[in-house]
Amino acid sequence: MKIAVTGATGLIGTALVEHLERAGHDVRRVVRDRDQAGKSSHGSEIAWAPAEGVIDADAFDGLDAVVHLAGAGIGDKRWTEDYKRTLRESRIDGTTLVARTIADSSRPPKVLISASGVNIYGDRGDELLDERSTVAGPTDFLASLCVEWEECTAAATAAGTRVVNIRSGVVLTPDGGALSKQLPLFKLGLGGRFGSGRQWQAWISLPDEIAAIEHLLTSELSGPVNLTAPHPVTNREFTKTLGDVLHRPAILPIPKLGPSLVLGSELVEALLFHSMRVVPKALVDDGFTYRHPTLEAALRSMLHR
Repeated sequence: MKIAVTGATGLIGTALVEHLERAGHDVRRVVRDRDQAGKSSHGSEIAWAPAEGVIDADAFDGLDAVVHLAGAGIGDKRWTEDYKRTLRESRIDGTTLVARTIADSSRPPKVLISASGVNIYGDRGDELLDERSTVAGPTDFLASLCVEWEECTAAATAAGTRVVNIRSGVVLTPDGGALSKQLPLFKLGLGGRFGSGRQWQAWISLPDEIAAIEHLLTSELSGPVNLTAPHPVTNREFTKTLGDVLHRPAILPIPKLGPSLVLGSELVEALLFHSMRVVPKALVDDGFTYRHPTLEAALRSMLHR
């Protein structure tokens, strides 16, 4: 298949591009450096400037698929009003441009897989959530951002392209993201649950995230698809399992005040204390097979324990 990937230098994008190329696909990275477009040793690249709404008019013409992963990191910085604006614009501007370019193509791609997140469901306690569940209201910043993010793909749907909005949970890998930040403390025996630890965490291993995206390239699924493992865990279960795998104690509770002083209370509340018990009903019903269906299996495989 001929596949364009935005966000190709990010944690998920890098792994996805490498996997697709090993599988023999023709992958076109969508890059911001126009001087380097078309000059990569990996093959042709597509230049774009999403903030300016600029991309080659025929960028996606004749491709089989576009995987759109670009967006500023949710947990990279404190959520000042300026950074919240960056988070929104990096998603809305880029997704609108991708969808519009697909709609204007004379030979549009058959499928657009566009990133989203499980935060769209909001803080829901013990409620079991799948793709049929309602989304959270406008007072939840991340949820409302995800709703708007998904709505920006409408132009591609109207053009006849099958659109999949992948609602990813926390993607686990020791090479980056949330797990890599936790490992040093847990290896020292200083890890622990956040608050009560009763909040649910929707997670997925990086290999399963990549395999699920590949599956969706040729599936008939469209609309929202939860990219999470089939067995969500509470934060208490997560910390205990990680401690057990590392053979380290994980009993020190971390109060909300500590991380809030560093990262800000709104970010900490949304990413560490909101409870989202999300399950991947659409993927499971579609026959997708998980390499790491349980947290212990995922951690032992990735940490070689």
